[in-house]
Amino acid sequence: MRTLHKFHGGVHPPDHKTESSRLPIAAAPLPQRLIVPLRQHIGTPATPIVKVGDHVLKGQMIGAADDFISAAVHAPTSGIISAIEIHAVPHPSSLPDLCITIVSDGDERWIERQPLDYRTADPDAVRARLRDAGIVGLGGAVFPTHVKLSPGQQKIKTLILNGAECEPWITSDDLLMRERAAEIVAGIKIMAHLIQPEEVLIGIEDNKPEAIAAMQAACQSTGFEVVTVPVLYPSGGEKQLIKMLTGKEVPSGQRTVNIGVLCSNTGTAYTMHRAVDHGEPVISRIVTVTGNVTKPQNFEALLGTPLGELVQLAGGARPDTSHYLIGGPMMGFGLNNLDAPLTKATNCLIAVSPALFPPKPAAMPCIRCTQCAQACPCNLQPQELFWFSQSKNFDKARAYNLFDCIECGCCDYVCPSHIPLVSFFRFAKSEIATQDREIMAAEQAKQRFEFKQMREKRERAEKAARMAEKTAAARAAAAANPDDPVAAAKKAAIQAAVERAKAKKAEAVAALSPSPQPSPTRGEGANEKGACFDLPPSEQSTAPENNTEPS
Repeated sequence: MRTLHKFHGGVHPPDHKTESSRLPIAAAPLPQRLIVPLRQHIGTPATPIVKVGDHVLKGQMIGAADDFISAAVHAPTSGIISAIEIHAVPHPSSLPDLCITIVSDGDERWIERQPLDYRTADPDAVRARLRDAGIVGLGGAVFPTHVKLSPGQQKIKTLILNGAECEPWITSDDLLMRERAAEIVAGIKIMAHLIQPEEVLIGIEDNKPEAIAAMQAACQSTGFEVVTVPVLYPSGGEKQLIKMLTGKEVPSGQRTVNIGVLCSNTGTAYTMHRAVDHGEPVISRIVTVTGNVTKPQNFEALLGTPLGELVQLAGGARPDTSHYLIGGPMMGFGLNNLDAPLTKATNCLIAVSPALFPPKPAAMPCIRCTQCAQACPCNLQPQELFWFSQSKNFDKARAYNLFDCIECGCCDYVCPSHIPLVSFFRFAKSEIATQDREIMAAEQAKQRFEFKQMREKRERAEKAARMAEKTAAARAAAAANPDDPVAAAKKAAIQAAVERAKAKKAEAVAALSPSPQPSPTRGEGANEKGACFDLPPSEQSTAPENNTEPS
């Protein structure tokens, strides 16, 4: 029996799981139109490789991974590309994004699917298959899986599969483990083959007895261990589940691989099995549609399906529905457009009514009760982070480990003053990130300027060195062979050119100088001062010295 360890904090909100877990997974019908976002993962969005008017097959790549941290997207069905444009998407910012719209032809014609034997294939080839199949973490973070399974030099001792699904209302992983446990285990085997861990643990909360039994049966003779953990939100958080199962804590600012642990989602393992063993990219997912709808249920729907159609599949929303949530009530976000499509990150759609989700009272001043600190699973001081975020003292917020906050909402849940603490933390994080980008851009500009100056200085020095080298070589050649006719001819030519230049310069100066006055003849200028040089010598001696006329 494995010893479990308790993490700090946590809360027990009503789980509301049974509403959507009574019925099996239903296959959603083929929509007439599918809107496929190119950004369905953390990192660089995929680059479209199709154009409007193209006919595509089911599973065909329509957006290629554009960076190491990126993943491809594929056509969920066969049809015609009708648009590549900005469209509404489910995102906390409510901002639209670039999407590819496919009009279905109804044929559902697949591409040629080629399985890959991961046991004999090169590990990098398997990771490339995961990237090109669009495999990302389906637990909510949607981090590209091929990157996660590339730990580099870090030795992974423990591989953990997260089946806790601690968020209220969501049951998609629960139903997936109940109905497709063997396929999940097949995907876990691929993960284990790539990273060679010493142990594989599958953590599941004890409010999912059917899923626990199904996974235990599928794991027989594999060496994988199914571990039942107590219900406590957020036990499904990566760091919290690692602490519960191994007793290890991830240091602030570090990743789980730094302590030899890698954590992934059970839904991710399932899609890995489909991609490697069957050659099928990620074109669908299990999504819970629950809340204020007539028939809450889990559906396997194609990515790109308008979310409004999923609401209709669940019997439609009741008249008192006020709005919708993507994800759970603790970490989810509001949806303001049901025309937004299903994405890889969408695990739950909740119809909200005042009866199910009473509106929060107006926020009041913080009373410093520290209940938020007691509930924080990351052992932070939310009341202090609130003051720093509100006053925009971002240096202090960073110093108090703001970025360790997982935005689980436990502090919001217990706050007696009803302060939306997580909203303040998200604001502070975004502002700090913006400042960091600006500082980095300024530093890069400074480095570019300094490099330019260094390059220009180096080029001047190199040019001067080349000239000096040539001059020294010429002098050395002349000194070594003074009778060289070629050198003498060059020297004579240079000297002649110098003489010609001097002559031309003298001619130019002469042309610009004024002409000299002609000398006066006898009789001319007799009245001018100094004309006595024309007199005979006998007369010159008697001429007045100053050559002036007598008075």
